[in-house]
Amino acid sequence: MFERLSLLTVLAIYFLILVGGVVRSTGSGMGCPDWPKCFGSLVPPTHESQLPADYKEIYSLKRQQKNEKFASMLQSLGMHTAAREILEDESILEEQDFNATKTWTEYINRLIGAIIGLLILLTAIFSWKYVKSKPAITIVSVLALIAVVFQAWIGSIVVSTNLMPWLISVHMVIALIIVLMLIYVHYKSRHIESKVLQYKGSNLVKVLLLICMTLLLVQIILGTQVREAVDTIASKMNYENRSEWVEMLGINFLIHRSFSLLLLFTHGLLIYLHFRSGARDRGYRYVFVAVGVIILLEIFSGVVLAYLALPAFVQPIHLLFGTVLFGLLFYAYLITNSSKDFPLSNKTQYDLSDL
Repeated sequence: MFERLSLLTVLAIYFLILVGGVVRSTGSGMGCPDWPKCFGSLVPPTHESQLPADYKEIYSLKRQQKNEKFASMLQSLGMHTAAREILEDESILEEQDFNATKTWTEYINRLIGAIIGLLILLTAIFSWKYVKSKPAITIVSVLALIAVVFQAWIGSIVVSTNLMPWLISVHMVIALIIVLMLIYVHYKSRHIESKVLQYKGSNLVKVLLLICMTLLLVQIILGTQVREAVDTIASKMNYENRSEWVEMLGINFLIHRSFSLLLLFTHGLLIYLHFRSGARDRGYRYVFVAVGVIILLEIFSGVVLAYLALPAFVQPIHLLFGTVLFGLLFYAYLITNSSKDFPLSNKTQYDLSDL
């Protein structure tokens, strides 16, 4: 049961990342100007007439008060430039006109997030069965729950600062960390039931896996910055002349686009070395086949975005492919780095040190 619950939670997190991408691509991130409620209600309005005439001033003031507290905290941490940016940037407090579609898109995103939060809570609760036999499962499950609470708070700050770029990047990185923790919990639960192959992989494959994960993380962060540039350009051009947006994206987009070639090379080398090793377990080979397929789909979706005027429906898919690839690389690393102290019944260990 715990193994299935942990897998369901991992899949649910990925679904939330996809939904979050839809929120960004539709410009619905500020559909609810407050948090955790939406326009002060558990169920948001469907028409502007249901709001007070001065609703923009009301929520702008609330966000200003929250931003001042956050800026004070940043100053105490020595982040004076970031704090000053929050306090001095007047555009942060600009309120959007009410849009029912955007409001409900963001509201549904929050509902899905709340449901997934419950799944992570259940994972943490049921992980206590392993507190003595495999304490790492319990510890990481509880840490994932704590990270989700912190993530929810960061999400509220993202809203109050009107989607500040570096906070969106932090939000994305925390989401990836949560994914990795939950994948680790799922892997360990399968490990106990002898459902995963484990063997001592070559140091070269392990190092390449870490390099691929590091480069992919950089690429994802660059992608969030490109996404912010797209939002800024779209707003300035009143969401018209979409075909001209790519030419206006600047250096971050060029780096992001060129970086994909490095990712293709490192992932191709990784897959080549793995299959050259002669590892015969189907499950492990399928992980690397999936890595190859996803990296190609990720690059292809990036090409579509770059050369077909940034179609909105491709943006969340592009983000999803990147995060799924990140999780697959981590899962492969866990298998490759498995300890010989836990031999599996009915499985054969392979030594890949001949690489």
